[in-house]
Amino acid sequence: MAEQGDGVRQLVVFELANEVYGINIGTVREIIRMQSVTYVPDAPDFVEGVINLRGRVIPVVDLRKRFGLPVTEATNDSRVLVVDIGGDDIGVIVDAVTEVQRISEDSIEPATALVTTEDSYYIEGIAKVEDQLLILLDLDRALDSETIQVAAAAA
Repeated sequence: MAEQGDGVRQLVVFELANEVYGINIGTVREIIRMQSVTYVPDAPDFVEGVINLRGRVIPVVDLRKRFGLPVTEATNDSRVLVVDIGGDDIGVIVDAVTEVQRISEDSIEPATALVTTEDSYYIEGIAKVEDQLLILLDLDRALDSETIQVAAAAA
């Protein structure tokens, strides 16, 4: 994640399966309400389908499925984060977007081997913010080039 110049990161904070996550605000193009997703045959399980965003076809990934979390129905709080991953716009479904937050680099602990595995290398660190822990994600890793190629092919 890129620093904001003074040892502070600016993050989009969202909820997923009762946990709080943050991603670099620089990767987020926009945040939109859930809309109808068109199913794409033979796409991987975590690719929900595609949406039409002002004339552009955007693949949509369900982060719950991508991370192996229990799947639930979308609610009024559910959002699609349109993020730039490797130059491609990808929609990412989250349970709710709660805020944009600035956090100090000093409050971030790097992810250790105890909390990450080969399959969760996209966890960049854990930030201590007030009385909660914020899991910092690197979506470039979570939605790696193979995932992007599959999602883009679906679009």
